Amino acid sequence: MALATRPVTSVPNDLEAFWVPFTPNRAFKKNPRLIARAKDMHYYTVDGKAVMDGSAGMWCCNAGHNRDPIVAAIQQQAAELDYPPAFQFSHPKAFELASRIAALAPGDLDHVFFCNSGSEAVDTALKVALAYNNVRGEASRVRLIGRERGYHGVGFGGISVGGIVANRKMFGTALSGVDHLPHTYNREKQAFTKGEPEWGAHLADDLDRLVALHDASTIAAVIVEPMSGSTGVLPPPKGYLQRLRQICDKHGILLIFDEVITGFGRLGHCFASERYDVTPDMITFAKGVTNAAVPMAGVMASKGIYDAFMTGPEHMVELFHGYTYSGHPLAAAAGLATLDVYKDEGLFERAQKLEPVFAEAMMSLKGEPNVEDIRTVGLLAGIDLAPMQGKPGLRGYEATERMYHDINIYVRVAMDTLVASPPLIATENDIGEIRDGIAKVLRAVA
Repeated sequence: MALATRPVTSVPNDLEAFWVPFTPNRAFKKNPRLIARAKDMHYYTVDGKAVMDGSAGMWCCNAGHNRDPIVAAIQQQAAELDYPPAFQFSHPKAFELASRIAALAPGDLDHVFFCNSGSEAVDTALKVALAYNNVRGEASRVRLIGRERGYHGVGFGGISVGGIVANRKMFGTALSGVDHLPHTYNREKQAFTKGEPEWGAHLADDLDRLVALHDASTIAAVIVEPMSGSTGVLPPPKGYLQRLRQICDKHGILLIFDEVITGFGRLGHCFASERYDVTPDMITFAKGVTNAAVPMAGVMASKGIYDAFMTGPEHMVELFHGYTYSGHPLAAAAGLATLDVYKDEGLFERAQKLEPVFAEAMMSLKGEPNVEDIRTVGLLAGIDLAPMQGKPGLRGYEATERMYHDINIYVRVAMDTLVASPPLIATENDIGEIRDGIAKVLRAVA
């Protein structure tokens, strides 16, 4: 007897099936915030209302939305090659994009391993660090060092080295052998700072304490964001990253920069490592590499790391790691077109020129209701609001609601911190509009 089959139907107005990530689902589904389309500096709601994008999506649409050259490249690639095997085969555009990215990278970070998200990039970099020490005969180096208030994605490696309690507390012990540096933020010493704060370089010296505790022979790598973004925009103190590099060199420890947010122009350079004149051993990237049009990420590794694996029989796999969609053709095409837009429009240089304008605009919000601190660096700003008594995160959530439904602006919210990071195509008028929109939000949730 034939089994009855269930009809396959879609219910466009049924919100229940989709478990929305990093979202209070019950509240969201009662009053959803839905985006139907986007162009340049704006999102458009399902009823056609324009919403100013003050955060470049999730700090990833650096060239603005739905840029014609990127759209065209994706369309053409989809018609030519949808997918080749990612293992033992590849396609030309993956090699072309890797070469272009390597040419932009600092120092000898000449090799690119592609994956699909910042989380995958971090886990890839951590695995490469462990394997590298193994193949060079230092297999005792298995410990990984992260930093408090750091965000490195949501893989088990990323939440282990990350330092955000909400991302860790429900998921057990995660990876063993992980320790953390202290975060670099001190409101008393750094409040309302434009750019990198003067105070705090000495906090890097805590790495010497961890070396004394664990011994350098057990430590594989240190991973930090040059600028911590997801916990509210924490620029590095002046000299801090240089000091970390010195301590890592002294003890033979790899230094990994997580540039998923800071890569591709956000701080006025292709990579933050250029701004700070510090070359790490690996850089993770994602977000801006394709202007978020197609998911893509990767790890840039130094020549020394890559060469350490290139031993043994040539027919054998050197690194047993990868993803089905590593270097996907549509992502590679989007990446190449995105790099062309950045170059042709001088967007990294534009971000440098706009930085002081943006900083002044954001700092002018000092004195608005409940503003406790403002930090700016590059085209990024974190605005800390006083939490409601006994209800942390509620003021931030209400800000999210009011922005979409009433004020026609979008900036990211992390608990009670607003994070602005406009597309690099923003004009001074756009920055003024974002500033005024944030002011309205602050007053609305006072």
